[in-house]
Formats: sequence, C-alpha cells, structure tokens
Amino acid sequence: MCEREVFAMKIEKKVISNLTKCYSIAPLHYQDQDFFLVAAEKQDPCYLFDLEGQQVDKIWNGPGGVMSMVQVPGTDGQFLSTYKFYSPNDSKEAKIVIVTPRGKGDWEIRTLVSLPHVHRFDLLQRDGKVYLIACALKSGHEFKEDWSMPGKVYAAELPADLSAFDEAHQLELTVIKENMLKNHGYYRVEDDGVQTAVVSCNEGVYQFIPPASGNSEWEIRTLLDTPASDAVLVDLDGDGEKELCTLAPFHGEKVAIYKKESGAYKKIYDYPEDAEFTHAIYGGMLCGKPAFVVGHRKGKRNLFAITWNNETQEFVSTIIDEDRGPANVYHYVYNGKDILIATNRETDEVAMYTITSETE
Repeated sequence: MCEREVFAMKIEKKVISNLTKCYSIAPLHYQDQDFFLVAAEKQDPCYLFDLEGQQVDKIWNGPGGVMSMVQVPGTDGQFLSTYKFYSPNDSKEAKIVIVTPRGKGDWEIRTLVSLPHVHRFDLLQRDGKVYLIACALKSGHEFKEDWSMPGKVYAAELPADLSAFDEAHQLELTVIKENMLKNHGYYRVEDDGVQTAVVSCNEGVYQFIPPASGNSEWEIRTLLDTPASDAVLVDLDGDGEKELCTLAPFHGEKVAIYKKESGAYKKIYDYPEDAEFTHAIYGGMLCGKPAFVVGHRKGKRNLFAITWNNETQEFVSTIIDEDRGPANVYHYVYNGKDILIATNRETDEVAMYTITSETE
C-alpha cells in the first residue's frame, strides 16, 4: 500500500487481485447491492467484487477475451459480455454472450450474437427502449496486422426477455455505419438527458444517438475528422460546454483536449509528453472536480489525471500511479470517497485507488 498527493487530494492504493492480463471493468447491481466485475483479455477468469474491493464470486474460469461488460437494465445481476476477443489478430470467434446468475458460483452463459472482431458494445436506453450498439474493430483479416477490412457499428433493439436467445437463435443486428478503420474507442456520454455513444476510429470521432420515439434511425454526428483511439466528452472548465478529450492515434501516444468553437472542435491542449500506448480513459467527476483520467500501457506506463485550474486558467496534469500499465479505469463513489479501479494489464494487478481530500 502506498500514498501520494494529487491536486490537494490523498491517494491510497491497494492491490485487490492479481489477474493475468486483467482488462475489462463494469458495474453490476445484484441482490440489492452494488458490485463491479473484472475480466481478463486472455483465457482467464472473471471475478465479482464488492465496493470495498473484496472478491465475492467467480463468474467463470474462461474462455475470457473480454473487452466489454454491461448490465442488462432492470435485471438482478444479468449482464452481457464479449467473449473470445483475445487480440486484434485473434478475434474471429468473438461474440456477445448473456450471463445470468443462478446462485453463488453458478452463472449461466448463453450466446446472444456471434460477431467476429466485436470489441466494444453498450446498452443505451431511450424512450422506454433498450438499444444494443456493437462496434467491430475490423470486419476480417487474412494475416497478422491485416487492416484491409475496416470495422463497422451495428445496432438492434434489445427485447426485455432474453431467454429465447442461444447459439442457435441469435439476435439480428443492423449495420448503422461502415468503413471505420481501427474502430477501437467507445465511451457512453449523457448529452441533454439522452444516453449517447462516442465512438473513435481512424476516420475520426463520432457521436451515436439512439432513435427518438417514433423514429427508427440513429443520428450520427461527426465530432472530429482526425484519427483517434478513444475519446470522451466532459466539461472540464465548467463553462457548460463539454470538451472533447482524445487519445490518438490507434493505441497511440498523444493526449489532447478540444473545445467547440463556431460549431467545430479546435485543439486547445496537448499533454506535454508522449504517453505511449494510451488506453485507459475516464471522464467525469473526481473529488468534486471534473477530470479526465488516462492510462497508458508502454513507456512510463502511468495513470494520470487532467483537471482545470480556475485561478491560473490552465489545464493541470497529476500522476496517480506509475509504471503499472493500465488498460481500463472505472470510477465510483463509496462512503463519500472517490474510488478508481484500474486493470493494470501489464503488471497483472487490479488496483483500487481511494482518493480523499487532504482536509478530510
């Protein structure tokens, strides 16, 4: 356990698990309690933790290959997960599965849809309906590092009852956008009270808005037309307009912030040094301040936060942890304290960072 200071905050780190190639993190509400899931990129287990960081169940031993997990809205612990996406070069058998709790250590797993190279997905709610949005990193490949077949974004309305789906009876998907090279980044962003998806690829950053009532079409907005690996919209400077924060290019080293000017996003900040293999991303509140949290998997392999200093009118970056190689990061508040969970993939550790004000 160690402590370090961050923008007038105290950080306490605790390693809560050692999971080989730990990767995906997701919240889960189950039996009237809040938990979070952690799953691995390779052929390793998925675990359930309580908000104190105690492991309370094992969901499966394998096969792993988990890029995303999302609870089915309104259910008691049922969630969807990607399966068998082991790497960009080993993802032809990837699928989305339905995971349903039947008791401690007993979780039923059924196929919802087989979707080669599916990397990120989410469930967005609007006007009483639930929509699945699924992003395929590519559409196929013939050899290692073959990027000749760009990815796509798929969508479907998700039925309230998923009991009919299995390997032989799969959900039908519709392509809503094509020609998305290295279709990697995904972040859910609430915009004007609507759950939307920010998707990043080589062609740029797009915002997908689910169909409004009485409409069957998704709205797709182009936010940026330059390559990005991941992006999020968050109002860092508190002026009521969300800034666009990006990691670029694909698995790249550049971290930037854009501000909307005359209807278009213009770059206003570059992180002062390269952050090789950027990957982990969070945008939201952190100890009462809007923050952008980034982790990268090569080079210094740091986890750091970027916030806005109202007095100096500039962005400030602060190191949260060093040389751990985070793949993903998840934030929640527990007992009045901000918690960051990071899957430090390069060091096989699941880390809990408890962040409190120095004055507390």
